[in-house]
Amino acid sequence: MSTPVDDPLSRERSHLSASRSALRAMREDVEALDITDVTANWVNAEVLARQIEERIKALADLSDTPLFFGRLDYLHAPGAEQAEGADGERFYIGRRHVHDHDGDPMVIDWRAPVSQPFYRASKKDPMDVALRRRFGYTRGDITAYEDEHLSDPAEASRTSKLLQQEIERPRVGPMRDIVATIQPEQDEIVRSGLSGTVCVQGGPGTGKTAVGLHRVAYLLYAHRERLARTGTLVIGPNRSFLHYIEQVLPALGELAVQQATVDDLVAHVEIKGTDDATAAVVKGDARLARVLRRALYAHVTMPTEPVVVVRGSRRWRIPAYELEQLVRELLDRDIRYGAAREALPQRIAHAVLVQMERSGEAPDDRVQDAVARNSAVKAAVKAAWPAVDPVKLVLRLLSDAEFLAVHAEGILDEDEQKAILWAKPARSVKSAKWSAADAVLIDEATDLIQRTHSLGHVVLDEAQDLSPMQYRAVGRRCTTGSATVLGDLAQGTTPWATRGWQEALTHLGKPEALVEELTAGFRVPTDVITYASRLLPHIAPGLTPVVSIRENPGHFEVRPVSGPKDVVEACRELLRHEGSTGLIAADARVPELAEALEQAGIPYLGPGEETTVDTRLTLVPASLAKGLEYDYVVLDEPRAVVDGEPDERTGLRRLYVALTRAVSGLIVTHAAELPPQLASTTLH
Repeated sequence: MSTPVDDPLSRERSHLSASRSALRAMREDVEALDITDVTANWVNAEVLARQIEERIKALADLSDTPLFFGRLDYLHAPGAEQAEGADGERFYIGRRHVHDHDGDPMVIDWRAPVSQPFYRASKKDPMDVALRRRFGYTRGDITAYEDEHLSDPAEASRTSKLLQQEIERPRVGPMRDIVATIQPEQDEIVRSGLSGTVCVQGGPGTGKTAVGLHRVAYLLYAHRERLARTGTLVIGPNRSFLHYIEQVLPALGELAVQQATVDDLVAHVEIKGTDDATAAVVKGDARLARVLRRALYAHVTMPTEPVVVVRGSRRWRIPAYELEQLVRELLDRDIRYGAAREALPQRIAHAVLVQMERSGEAPDDRVQDAVARNSAVKAAVKAAWPAVDPVKLVLRLLSDAEFLAVHAEGILDEDEQKAILWAKPARSVKSAKWSAADAVLIDEATDLIQRTHSLGHVVLDEAQDLSPMQYRAVGRRCTTGSATVLGDLAQGTTPWATRGWQEALTHLGKPEALVEELTAGFRVPTDVITYASRLLPHIAPGLTPVVSIRENPGHFEVRPVSGPKDVVEACRELLRHEGSTGLIAADARVPELAEALEQAGIPYLGPGEETTVDTRLTLVPASLAKGLEYDYVVLDEPRAVVDGEPDERTGLRRLYVALTRAVSGLIVTHAAELPPQLASTTLH
């Protein structure tokens, strides 16, 4: 039996098919471009070829990814700034722009101004939208649609079933975009301007990471030329996290965004050692920037001897007091140490040229450059403003108690100085057992000598765990640009975790940043987030608890067990459901659970490894769980998670993170007693 011509689903499928054909034609047009003899040289040809290659990749049609996910039918033509609209015109909203052979749009990029009402329009403010249609997909094919008649007062407001289904859809593999489910409060942050820095405080499941990534995609759309010149960067807490999110931006057609950890940014030395918590806290304190600055500029000494420059038969003498004046002027200008050192020989040479001109000579710029390279001038510069290696500077501070005491006086007390001094001084830069905190100090010293390159926009995720010195390291990567800072104060699990966003933003160099709070939970089920929120009064008493907007309360159970076999059985139960499962445990318990899984014949992965249809279980140490999500989670032994940290508050925060990784269901297994903060009103 043939499908009726007026069947709406059939028409939408036809539009999808035509749109895919149009996208394929767009790609073929780019592939067919002949760039022979259109560039001036081989370098330009290489650049153009690479740009074409990236354009081809951006036009890829991902078979399992819907080309469009919504439709807007307007009552009237949009405003002049959206001139493509006309009375009764409809727009299909998708991940990227697609046009037909005449250039008419078949799919509008979700970032375009005309697409904004798809996310913002409501019954109270329909934004001239008559109808908003959402599409349901199965493996890339349209299988359902759902309409909202926003301008019809007779139609009652209701929750979108398709929206709920998309939010709750099982996840196997890396993080996916949320472009079809962005909520109004999220969209407001996503579309905020490039010039301002935004800090997003968001509890588990509020979508803050996705908001940050989609903001990058939006900014690249709205300011492509500028950001192509200045660059963009996403900073995550670890490699596992970056691997988890790495497909989001390419799925939106954005391929040029770099990803790194803070450790990657400051990788000036090989990390061979670790600090105890006390040393790490002191090294991460912003006061160390003052100590480093003092130690660096202590190398500058005032000249006590004149400089005599011999040129031909003439001798030109610059007295010591004039040299001292030049040095002090450079110090007063507060420019980078290295830049000042490069400027000093030119200043001395200029003083010589002034004397030459007074005696009737007419020297030019070449003469000044020659004088600046004169051996006497070079010797004077070396004596007054010597070159300093930032790595050796930090090495000396951490190895030489007397040197540290001189430059930390009035900044660090004796106990703090002892905490960061190496018990056994390193013989050389290569033999030193540098820690991650030491690398950040070296980065600070490097920037004091030579300015760090600034990018156009930086996204910093899981920002609550950074030390003040790490914030400074990130901040100098966006001194002339802006940032999106993402985090949750309740999930701070380092001894130096930030106490408040204003303090953190000040260290970042963005004290004027706007702080937004997301409190609506889209990912974590109601029963799970309610249980986890019992910890908030103990770990972050000032924060607003997340309120889940999920209609499905999710599966939740607290289960006493007798050993690893029972934990494995809980995993087996959850694996019967569709989607991914995470087994999260205190780091020390991971080997025992790994052995139990192997004996049971259950295959599993480590964090950062991509789940597949055949292997859907990931064994996750609690220290690496932050930022990751699974459809179902078994949380092993909460007490061990708490006890695995140096103090109770950090342990409870680690537990809060672990409890909130589940999207559809959570089983908490325990042989030991639960932490009292959870056990007081335990749900069963």
